[in-house]
Amino acid sequence: MDIVVVTTIIASLFLIIGAAEPIAMQLRLPFSVILAALGILIGVGAVFFLRTDLTDALNPVAEAILALPIRSNIFLYVFLPTLLFQATLGMNLRRMLDDWVPILVLAVVAVIVATLSVGFALSWTSTLPLVACLLIGAIVSTTDPSAVVSIFRSISAPRRLARIIEGESLLNDAAAIALFGLFMGFVMLWVPDPSLGDAFKQFPLLIAGGAFTGWIAARAATWLMALCDRHDLAQLSISIALPYLAYIIAEQSIGASGVIAVVASGLTLNLIAPGRVSPQIWANMRELWDVLAHWAGALIFILAALLIPRLLEEVRVGDFLLIGVVILAAIAARGVVLFGLMPLLTLVRVSPVVERPFRAAILWGGLRGAVTLALALAVTESVLVPPETKRLVGILATGFTLFTLVVQGTTLRLIIGWLGLDRLSPIDEALSRQVVAVSLQTVRQDVAETTENYELSHDIVRAEAKRFGERLDAAVKASEESADILDRDRITLGLIALAGHERDTILVRMRERTISARMAERVLSDADRLIESARSGGRSGYQRAARRSITYGQGFRTAVFLNNRLGLSRPLASMTADRFELLLSQRLTMRDLGTFIDTRIRRIHGRRVAELLHELLTRRMDALETALEGLQLQYPGYAGELERRFIRRTALRLEEREYTIMREDGLINAEVYTALMQDLAKRRARAEERPRLDIALQRTELVRQLPLFAGLEEGALRRLGRALRTRYADAGEVILDKETPAKSVFFIASGAVELESAGQSWRLGRGEMFGQMTVLMQRSLRAEVRAIAPSTLLVLNETRFRRLLGRSDVLQEAVRASAVKRGLDPTAIPPNV
Repeated sequence: MDIVVVTTIIASLFLIIGAAEPIAMQLRLPFSVILAALGILIGVGAVFFLRTDLTDALNPVAEAILALPIRSNIFLYVFLPTLLFQATLGMNLRRMLDDWVPILVLAVVAVIVATLSVGFALSWTSTLPLVACLLIGAIVSTTDPSAVVSIFRSISAPRRLARIIEGESLLNDAAAIALFGLFMGFVMLWVPDPSLGDAFKQFPLLIAGGAFTGWIAARAATWLMALCDRHDLAQLSISIALPYLAYIIAEQSIGASGVIAVVASGLTLNLIAPGRVSPQIWANMRELWDVLAHWAGALIFILAALLIPRLLEEVRVGDFLLIGVVILAAIAARGVVLFGLMPLLTLVRVSPVVERPFRAAILWGGLRGAVTLALALAVTESVLVPPETKRLVGILATGFTLFTLVVQGTTLRLIIGWLGLDRLSPIDEALSRQVVAVSLQTVRQDVAETTENYELSHDIVRAEAKRFGERLDAAVKASEESADILDRDRITLGLIALAGHERDTILVRMRERTISARMAERVLSDADRLIESARSGGRSGYQRAARRSITYGQGFRTAVFLNNRLGLSRPLASMTADRFELLLSQRLTMRDLGTFIDTRIRRIHGRRVAELLHELLTRRMDALETALEGLQLQYPGYAGELERRFIRRTALRLEEREYTIMREDGLINAEVYTALMQDLAKRRARAEERPRLDIALQRTELVRQLPLFAGLEEGALRRLGRALRTRYADAGEVILDKETPAKSVFFIASGAVELESAGQSWRLGRGEMFGQMTVLMQRSLRAEVRAIAPSTLLVLNETRFRRLLGRSDVLQEAVRASAVKRGLDPTAIPPNV
């Protein structure tokens, strides 16, 4: 094939991709539908030009188009890794974890249900063996929700809903292709009716092997990127190689799922790379993959659409009945999951509520696309598949894809409009009118100042002012008509705006590098959670999300367990350091929120709402300061190191700003500026390195500061530091209940607890202890201890406590004093105390 002709065709395809987007916007159709239509037109046109004598001059071009090396391996080994890897880099993984139940239901359970539904429906209505029918089911079960996601974004649908669908789009390809590989093996071995149990037993092995391969590949790539930390293009090149090598190694060397390997490598890189590469490199990497994925997604649609005429060459009348069976079975399976299983999961509170209109839109938006056609093409290319099976696979997959694109794709926006998803809620309508009124008042003042400064014609200024005043009067009138918004709704809208401003502030701090790259994604995730929780739950939802951002999660508790039981301190040290940085970053961004309430929210929602938001913000700040103070008390030396690191990063940012201003003012030339920035980059790399946290050393230092352990020798302090276990408790958590006698003694390193016994309660703070009376008196005192603030406790078992008690006069006196405080008889304590 002439290289000039091939290059011309490829360049022309990029022109078509460039034209397709504005066409799709003009026709209000999904981008993928336009691409598929253009691809089909190109394929049909090439066949027409080749078979007619009227256009012989175009025969070389038509032959080149039809002879393009479009093979399934091109889709699976070149385009698919690009799309999957980009999707994983662009995901907010921490927010995805909040919705992992509905994502897995749609991405895995729905794929399996659709595979079985289509497979058994075809086995009852066709002459194909069951395994071939299940293969077709796996091929058509993968969806391309990009159309419905883009439409949801255009109508400002809840972010959580769009995120669920994005998660589905990432994982359902992996699940469907894994099932495809499973059943394809049985078809090529001519196994007509495999045992489903045996078939699905291999499924976890495909998943686990692919996940492990992707994880190892991403860790190796991150290590290489760290070695090339001053070479931007080298790091980008490593990221390009990662998904393709992971896919090939998993498929060819291990026999696992290459798709899962690509997904796992992308997820791993998304988690660990922001802390290992500079923020600019990470941003450049994501932008690069965005462009590659846009090209890959568009090319895969056009090239796959070129195949449609070829795949439909041998269609028969009876095949249309089977296409109808596939359509009904696939839609019914998706409907069962959306309207049967999803509400059930919501009922048992393991999944967020997805409203019925949105579920209907997701159902109708389950378009099939290039991946379905690529898998069908892989079957038709195999010489080990029976001819009749290849014919039906190609026809049924292509027919079903055309139905979803032509029927569902073209009517999706109409369905969304019919469901009312493209209209603002009454509250948002009222808010928009108030915002317009407030904004126009500000604009009027600014315009008046501008026209005065430019000394414009008075007649023109007067005419335009009159016109603008009429619009302002109409906006004020409309705003006054919506004054019946409930205060509860105003508070919700104010909290949404406040959380949105907090997110914008975080983005500014990230650009200034005041917040480290390691913490940026996590702080943004917390801000997104605040927005969504305020939108769905109002004040209470906002408060729950705020508390969650500073509480100890399950991962932290797991790290504590590994440290206490197995002596593995590295996970706990890393997560404790992350918590330090997280709290410092939150404190940095929250200090500007009060001004936003006074200058913006008060003007729209009034004084009462502003005062209430100030109160909620104050509570958040108090809880944050309590949690941060607890860590500073527990790790005083480390807290100082982090604060010094923050000051160094701030100084470097200011220094960079000064160099930039001097360069723009012409005070220094380009050569001097480049040399200064290179030196600055070296010092910034050193400043970004986070100091290491030594848990054991810090615990010994903490023990040394507690008054209860005064008088102990240095060796005894170090041994005690090693013997103590650390326990973290969130506010409201029950540490000891009345039914369980204490078998250890707890020392409060930070925070506070409330002890309740016999109808009385006592509050204990830092440096005090509890549990000692039950241990010493050998009987349960039926006391309940509950944390009233995020608390860090040091736990000592009974044997070591008795041994320590015999050596410390200070501790003995503290035990007697606590007995008197609680109204117990000190003589009841054993005499050795």
